Amino acid sequence: MERTYTHDLEEGKKALVKGWVSQIRDLGGLKFILLRDREGTVQITIKKAEADAAILQKADSLVREDAIAVTGMVKRSHQAPGGKEMIPETLEIINGAKTPLPIETSDKIITGLDKRFDYRFMDLRNPKVRAIFRVRDISLTYMREFFERKAGFVEVHTPVIQAAGAEGGATLFPMVYYQKEAFLRQSPQLYKQMLMASSLDRIYEIGPVFRAEKFHTRRHVSEYLSVDMEMAWIDSEEDVMKVAEGLVEHTLKGIKKECKKELEVFGTEVHVPELPFKRLTYDEIIDILNKHGLKKEWGDDLDDPDEKLLGEIMHKRGHDWYFITKYPSKIKPFYIMMDGKLSRGMDLDCKGLEIASGGQREHRHDILVDVMKEKGLDPNKFEFYLSAFQYGMPPHGGFGLGSERLVQQAMGVENIKEIILFPRTPERLVP
Repeated sequence: MERTYTHDLEEGKKALVKGWVSQIRDLGGLKFILLRDREGTVQITIKKAEADAAILQKADSLVREDAIAVTGMVKRSHQAPGGKEMIPETLEIINGAKTPLPIETSDKIITGLDKRFDYRFMDLRNPKVRAIFRVRDISLTYMREFFERKAGFVEVHTPVIQAAGAEGGATLFPMVYYQKEAFLRQSPQLYKQMLMASSLDRIYEIGPVFRAEKFHTRRHVSEYLSVDMEMAWIDSEEDVMKVAEGLVEHTLKGIKKECKKELEVFGTEVHVPELPFKRLTYDEIIDILNKHGLKKEWGDDLDDPDEKLLGEIMHKRGHDWYFITKYPSKIKPFYIMMDGKLSRGMDLDCKGLEIASGGQREHRHDILVDVMKEKGLDPNKFEFYLSAFQYGMPPHGGFGLGSERLVQQAMGVENIKEIILFPRTPERLVP
């Protein structure tokens, strides 16, 4: 008999369900077993006076989180969770669970985050935790849909092992590659720019990036899934911002449409912002922050406390999503186009957290080389990248967006690590 998920059970029909024992209740003449699978739960009702002796014996031996398979008739029950119950004809214990359990799989007792990550496979049996990853799945589906069906982009995949880092500095993960020095990619930045000199002039990539950051915060991890895009023949960074805000709007609409049950289980609501998003210049940001008691000098980068305060201020003004533009050139990477002291870079923030960063790139070879030197980089180490700028590189721009951060802010999750199946941090390499 083919397995049926709990949300597909039909009243009056025989079914086979497989899952884990979520709860066990014994009320004298009745025994209730709550079976949980990926899609929900169903109550297995055993009337002791009528049940087969073999079923009773197995039911009495069950403990929470045993893996079981049950066949039986599906009936309506106003008392049962979900309004349905199964009267078992067979009950098979597929594999037992050790007791006591290492973590709690319900919300009755809160297990510490580190312990939950140690037993992540079991943590995901909690419907509230599992809901996060359903939302994450749908978010990536709708991102791809936006790029390919709405915006005419082509998906590409660039190397994860690279000879040079796009950002440089201390956040590179070095590795030995056939007796040569190499690095795990900080970003597909250099490669997606190179592709702008090809006929693939609108591309996107969804893939892992790595940052050797020593941060111990709720918003930083060493590996995350980045959503990157690059487009050629642009007029300014405004073209890039239009794609970014369109992507966010389409994705949030998709989550709101497809994940009603998961959002209800998690206890949150997704708000879809109106287009266009608010644009703020760096100068305006500095003025806003200083008027609220900070002492920021022009040219200072925005730290986490600055962004948090800005998010609170913008929320009160009715803008959870907003762009920051016209950053000082000196605090932006070499590949961002500079207009004197100002750059054509932009960041997209939500509630005080940076979600995406990008802008218009420098497409003129000689100017790009000069900026690299000014920022202390050796152009000779980037020859593979610079060569693409000598054969008709068009004006272009793009961004990198943190997929987990988007889901985190959309759902109101406090810690970014909750959005990652097996998070990597300075302290955590397993599981």
